[in-house]
Amino acid sequence: MNQETESYLEKNINWNKLPSNVKLSFGNSHREWEKAVIEYNIKNQRRWKRSVVRQVLKDEKKYYEDLIEFSRVHLMLYPYHLSDVMVKGLRITPFAYYTRMIEQIMEQERSYDCLPNFTAADGLRLLGIGRNQYIDMMNQSRNKRFFRRVPPSQLLPSKPVPLSIFERYWTIHIGLVTEDDIRTCSVEEKALIDLLIDTGGCRLGVVERGVALSLYTRGLVYIIVPVGDDDLIAVPPLENFVMNRVMGDYFETLLYKIFVSIDEHTKVADLAAVLEIDPELVKNAISMYIRLGFARKKNVEKFEVHDSWRAYIRDEPIILEDVEGYAAPIERETSTDIFDSKEPPVIDKIALLKQPSLEGYTKRIAFLFDSTLTAFLMMGNLSPGLKTHAVTMFEVGKLSDESLDSFLSELDKITDYSAEGEAKRYFDHALTLRDTIQFLRYNAKIDPGGVGVGVDLIRCESLNSLDESTCSRVLNKNYHLLISMAPLSNEVRTVSNTSPYHIGPPVPEVNSVWFKLWIYDITGYGPVTFLFVKGTRLLHLPPELYRYQRLMITTWGHESTIVNTSNVLMALNEALTHSPVLLQAYSHQTNAEIVYLPFPFERPVPPEGGEETGKLSLFDHPALTKLSERVDLQHSCGYLTFLNSSLSQSERQDESPPTSADNVEVLSYDQWKLLDLYFGVPLFSTDVNTHSCNLLLKNKLTAEDSLAKLKESSESLVTSLMDFIAQHQIVPTVEDDLNPDTVDPFACQILPGQVVTPVALPTRNILFNGSELKELIL
Repeated sequence: MNQETESYLEKNINWNKLPSNVKLSFGNSHREWEKAVIEYNIKNQRRWKRSVVRQVLKDEKKYYEDLIEFSRVHLMLYPYHLSDVMVKGLRITPFAYYTRMIEQIMEQERSYDCLPNFTAADGLRLLGIGRNQYIDMMNQSRNKRFFRRVPPSQLLPSKPVPLSIFERYWTIHIGLVTEDDIRTCSVEEKALIDLLIDTGGCRLGVVERGVALSLYTRGLVYIIVPVGDDDLIAVPPLENFVMNRVMGDYFETLLYKIFVSIDEHTKVADLAAVLEIDPELVKNAISMYIRLGFARKKNVEKFEVHDSWRAYIRDEPIILEDVEGYAAPIERETSTDIFDSKEPPVIDKIALLKQPSLEGYTKRIAFLFDSTLTAFLMMGNLSPGLKTHAVTMFEVGKLSDESLDSFLSELDKITDYSAEGEAKRYFDHALTLRDTIQFLRYNAKIDPGGVGVGVDLIRCESLNSLDESTCSRVLNKNYHLLISMAPLSNEVRTVSNTSPYHIGPPVPEVNSVWFKLWIYDITGYGPVTFLFVKGTRLLHLPPELYRYQRLMITTWGHESTIVNTSNVLMALNEALTHSPVLLQAYSHQTNAEIVYLPFPFERPVPPEGGEETGKLSLFDHPALTKLSERVDLQHSCGYLTFLNSSLSQSERQDESPPTSADNVEVLSYDQWKLLDLYFGVPLFSTDVNTHSCNLLLKNKLTAEDSLAKLKESSESLVTSLMDFIAQHQIVPTVEDDLNPDTVDPFACQILPGQVVTPVALPTRNILFNGSELKELIL
């Protein structure tokens, strides 16, 4: 089902009003349309009464039974927005729902990892069953008693675990209560049930906390987490988040979209407008965050609470003044049929008296990173509390400035500098990230306004969950400058907006293999390089690589690896079965020398009273001269990598450590090859990072005039790079019979029925022989 068809189903357009092309997608069959309507509404957990499905499926109860069964089988979150129907009508509480789900996957002997992230977190909250508990139950279930397995139902809890989050402003509503239930209730419980029946619901804070919890545990009431248009929502570092897998259903997708877009200075209604999403869906998602403890409401209304709540009220900012009528009953609509009822209104109708002032809030700097950085922070065992922040950076996709003080304090606890190998890489990235945040954050010298602003850390992959126009609106609303880490992973689709200003790769193609080939082509310098298209099969290595002992191999969209020439052929042919591959000469002997040149370039100053020595310098390399003519290296920051493949055999057995260009000995420019170029602030080396930050400050790269020149030069670079890619392509990138010349590389949107590849794949084998780029005929 394509996007256009789904849009008509979402808008509840009747069959008679559908355009002919949409009817054709259903084979002009009314019956097929009815099936699609039922399937779409059940998959999206939509309310029967507010959808066209009520005209197709007349039995409302059957519809909701099918909906809850579909949700459970597909491991979706409990539909809390339908609690009035599910609890009051079907008596399926969240606890019963997740109990049956866990029982089901245990019977199927499935792994705990099959549960999607949010579903697992909600199940943990209600059942107290996490990964370790699930494994223990599976082991107990497999232990046969009297020659038969223990049924999973006997191992599951009989009642919900005590809720760790139970807020006073949440509302409590009556569920399905029978006469048998009433007989077992205490006097206080009966009084509360009568109150809820009479009023339709009330705030939790105005009733006795223990009584409310008792009724909730027994499934006789249900809880609504109210979210209003003017609410402000804060997302602290995640606690009790379960990292399993992403399912991709409608609500999970929505949760991740809002995660990366939300901030505590934007009202819920404004957030929905920016995302162009139904405000009710946004409220449902935020309500779920709060219920799970992943977010909290900032502007909580102040009202008199029952004495039993006073010990549980958190120290949180109270924005509103006392209002009268706090215990007023919630209005409700009467109905003769429970399945015909509407969702309970959001708390009461008392208007907000005072809103937190947003005056003085200024746009921030966004520092863009990729998942590789979060992996380093999680895997490195660097600091006890660091993993919580790393999980937040990965799952939420953002760590806001409000959380950075805590994050920096955890980074300051990293003290083990003796790590080696891969562990050292983790430490280096963590420490340079700390230094970079401290450099950018509230630094008046890099703020065009001269006052210094906050910094938000944003994961590029999370921004990719938003379409181009939505991403642009979110970024322009909150940020005046984007700065990318360098290097970003080749798997990342970088931000390609012209606004706000961006110091980093302007389009994804700049972060791809194509950009390497382009800089080799315009400079005439680079290692011997082969680009093989997917499906190519080699019987032997090209003769140009015979004299090299080690080669660099890069599969499309992945990081490069160094391999011995004697072992490369089998790995190369294997990779070519599923991906294009870039193969490059790396070193004649075991060792090679790598030098990083941060830009904008700053030539080393000769000693005081000294004169130029006349020695060759990489700063005068012909490749840099030619590159500077085509790429603006003065109004952006980043680094170039030079490779010396001719390092003679020495006593060292390990790879030569990267060095600075200031003290490298250059005997011949032909000896040094331009390997690659990356835009952004490097995090892999403390020395290179410090040098880059100093250059950014010294050259005033964040000044308005410099950023304007960067934008202009970036557009020119993108045009040249796209032309280069088109010259080496047989088919256009846009696979919809559209003219690729009409596609704006900065604002390319995916239209309904149109397929756009993130980065064009090569369709011709290409060879760069060290000085010239040409097509390779095998």
